[in-house]
Amino acid sequence: MTEIDAKTDALVPAWLTLPEIAEVLGLEVTRVRQLVKEGQLIAVRRGENRALHVPAAFIGEDRIVRGLTGTLTLLRDDGFSDEEMLEWLFTPDDSLPGTPAQALRENRGTEVKRRAQALAV
Repeated sequence: MTEIDAKTDALVPAWLTLPEIAEVLGLEVTRVRQLVKEGQLIAVRRGENRALHVPAAFIGEDRIVRGLTGTLTLLRDDGFSDEEMLEWLFTPDDSLPGTPAQALRENRGTEVKRRAQALAV
């Protein structure tokens, strides 16, 4: 859990607090915190009260977006910080098209993982 700069904050179109995620997923807030701790989600401190927020694009109808956890693991293994992962996930990629986060939401996780693996080369 890190604080982010204004540039990265501006890349992410919408954020959810941990209690909001807990409500959407039907979980306790402590379980959502555990998902962050386990690396299945990225949470950053932002806003006036520096509360933890997760990009809304990471949460689907009733679950974490398919392919996100594996992509985060690949990026972490490549040495990316949380802030760098957010920047990569929310920066448009003409070869996708759109952002990697959008591609994950559209069930194009294989394409996103392929690009993440290429970063290690």
